Amino acid sequence: MKKVFKWIGIVLGSLVGLLLIGLGVLYFIGNSRLNKTYNFPPSNIIIPTDAASIEYGKHRAEILCEGCHGADLSGIEQWFNAGPLGTIDSSNLTSGEGGFGLETKSDDDFVRAIRHGIDPEGKPLFMPAVVSTSLLSDEDLGAIIAYVKSVPPVDHVTNGQNFTPVAKIMLAAGMLGKLPVESVSHEVQVPAPERGVSVAYGDYLVNTNDCRICHGPNLNGGPFPDPTKTKISPNLTLGGEVAFWSEDEFINTIRMGVTPGGHELDNNFMAWKNYRHMTDDELKAIFMYLNSLPKLEQYTE
Repeated sequence: MKKVFKWIGIVLGSLVGLLLIGLGVLYFIGNSRLNKTYNFPPSNIIIPTDAASIEYGKHRAEILCEGCHGADLSGIEQWFNAGPLGTIDSSNLTSGEGGFGLETKSDDDFVRAIRHGIDPEGKPLFMPAVVSTSLLSDEDLGAIIAYVKSVPPVDHVTNGQNFTPVAKIMLAAGMLGKLPVESVSHEVQVPAPERGVSVAYGDYLVNTNDCRICHGPNLNGGPFPDPTKTKISPNLTLGGEVAFWSEDEFINTIRMGVTPGGHELDNNFMAWKNYRHMTDDELKAIFMYLNSLPKLEQYTE
């Protein structure tokens, strides 16, 4: 009997040892991915200095940037808190103490962050919006950078991204998906359709404003991108409720945060308070594009 218990102990010990070795390997792989250095060709984007371009950049930043970086772009502490996975403070984008604008050595540092998802040293940034911002046209990206550089400096030192060993193991195991830098095409020059009320421009706005991040690649709904929250986003195709809305009802829903049926949008899941800054023409273009999509069933799992 003693020999039996001895062999059981040996087997269990071996299994535990193999498990620890496996976890150690996964931790090493995850840590390596988070610290990998990338190098992409410069985009040579022209950063405008005229008042009209800066004002347009402000308009785009109100919609796309302020939700994560704050109204003054000084960053938000505990922007992402996943408990055992770690925390992320969104960056202070200004030129104040602790600000990205103070650390940058060139305008291309902004381009690398927004279009490629890497910091000035070439290491990955956990900035989910890169999946959308990588598709910003050269003109729009230049205008946004011009505006960000014009924002008054705010002194606010944030703590950046702090992932736990558990998160690194899960990343290596494929449980957290790809990092933004691993997900985008890294185009050097990006064009855009002419601004206006058109299906093409609506498509561009949907692609560059995080719509597919939350509503799924086909816009028929999907899991909320924060893995700590169990939320299925609604279907935006003709298979969903939007198919029964008029253009005015769609615009009013984004402006007021209440659907025609009286459902109040939760800004923690649907950033309507940022999207309400869109112009009528921009919202009309998006509505036109949504109505051009094929009818799809609501995503469930």
